[in-house]
Parts: sequence; C-alpha cells; structure tokens
Amino acid sequence: MKLATFAKRNSPGAPRLGVVREGGLIDLEKTAAALGCALPAKDMISALGSRTLEAVDRLATEGEKRGFFVQADSVVFLPPVSNPSKFFCVGKNSRQHRQELVANDMLKEMPSEPTGFVKLVQTMVGDDVEVLRPEGITTLDYEPELVLVVGRHAHRVKKGEGRSYIAGITVFNDLTAREIQKREVASGTRFWTAKNMPGFAPIGPYVVTLDEVKDPFDLWVTCHVNGELRLRENTSQYIYQIEEVLEHFTRYMPFEPGDLIAMGAPKGVAMGQPNAAELYLKPGDKMEIGLEGLMTLRTTIAGG
Repeated sequence: MKLATFAKRNSPGAPRLGVVREGGLIDLEKTAAALGCALPAKDMISALGSRTLEAVDRLATEGEKRGFFVQADSVVFLPPVSNPSKFFCVGKNSRQHRQELVANDMLKEMPSEPTGFVKLVQTMVGDDVEVLRPEGITTLDYEPELVLVVGRHAHRVKKGEGRSYIAGITVFNDLTAREIQKREVASGTRFWTAKNMPGFAPIGPYVVTLDEVKDPFDLWVTCHVNGELRLRENTSQYIYQIEEVLEHFTRYMPFEPGDLIAMGAPKGVAMGQPNAAELYLKPGDKMEIGLEGLMTLRTTIAGG
C-alpha cells in the first residue's frame, strides 16, 4: 500500500491522509464520511500500526470500488510523515561513499560501528517543490537515500528482530552545502548547518508499506538532474542494514512510530567526481530522486 499525506492544490486546508491507487488518490476522510463509517487514522503516524493499516486498506479498497478518487495532479504531496519525533540519519554507510569522503578530507578514520546524526524535522519538504540554494553557496550537493519508517515503539531491539519494527520505506534527498560541511568537519562539529538549512530534506512522495517490498536492501536508488542520470546504486551496498541499525541505536535511545531512519548516501555524489564544479546544483536544476519501480521525488533548485 502507498500512503500519502497531501493537501488540495490551491485550496489551503489541513493535511489529509490518502492511499495512492491507479487512477489517483483515495481521500480516506472523505471516503469514511461518504460511507458513514469511522476513519481508521487521521494522519500517517496513527496509521502505521499493523491492525490500523489493515483497516486503512479495507477503507481504500471500498473507496476505489465506488470511484472516490482525487486526481493526483490536483493535490500537493507533503512530507509523508509530517511530525516525526526524530529524523535520524545513518552516516558513512556506503563503502564506496566512504572513499569519496576520505578523498575530500571529510573522513579521517573508518568507523568501526554505525554512526549517525540528526536531520532537523523543520527542513523537510514534500514532492515537486522549489528549494532555495542559499546566497553564497556554490557547492550544493545531492544525496539520495532510502528511508525506513518506524511502525512501533523500538527500544533495545534484539538481534534479528529489526525488520518487524519497520512499517514502510520512502526516499529523501540529504541536500548538503559542501563548503560549509568541510569547515564544520575541520572544526569538529557534526554536520548541522551544512545539512539543516530550510528545505534541505525533500522527502516522499509517499510511504510504501513493507509488505509490498520484497527486499528493501535490493533496491536501486537513483538521481537524475535535468534528465541526466547522475548516480544509481543498489541498497545492498549499505554496510549496515535494518537489523544492525536497529540493534545498535536502540540500545541508547528509543524510536517511536513515524520516526524516520535514513540509511546513508551512495557513491556518485557530485563531490566525488573529477568534474564536481560542473555537477553541483545550480538555480534552475530539476532533480528526480528515486527508488526504481516504487517512487520518484521531484525537486527544483531556486535562487539567484
């Protein structure tokens, strides 16, 4: 099932929960009202429990039978989970991307265990939006990443049980101002400003529930800029996968339903290329970040 948080285009209102089906979106609130039944969930977080997901699917199926569609081009896809308690990013999780970091003085020693940092929730934006390249930034880079969506309270997860805590997946672009990142690395800070400017976390356009994904660690993550393929890497290249990440980090902190865990950047970002100056994002550039066969996230870079 594909779950989306959306709003009507050109018609301000509260975000709504929908199910993406062929032909458009099923607006769950309107469908429940039309059928005179209870709404199983009002937002993404409340929908993520397994029993609730089953109820949401039943309601969407009935709405589809009755033709209760909202055309996809009439809505705005917002960040799928609009209010997670945490947006956690696993760092340095691709062997080949680690080499790019070393070559650019971003990494001195190879980590011996999973590392991570926090992406501010306030940086999130949805699909098909403009993100401003801040004035003076000339090395804005793209980092497409698989994101795990936590489905239930996870604390001290035992080895081998991590997958059972994940409700679904989505994709996001960990936009990074490299010149600021280099200064922050040199000074010992941990990637706050470089990765946490307004709009630096495009995400979505929806969550695909895990039952529809044969193996989240056998997916192709892609990035196109102005129609040109910039990178394509399989998620099997991640050093640490669901089991290791959940076991390691939940020793120290709990994750809650709706929390997001980005699994790390692949090889092929602009910084790692010999012609990096030509590849860094510029105003007017149009990006498409994807999980092949599942979703595409569109972003346009704005600025002077």
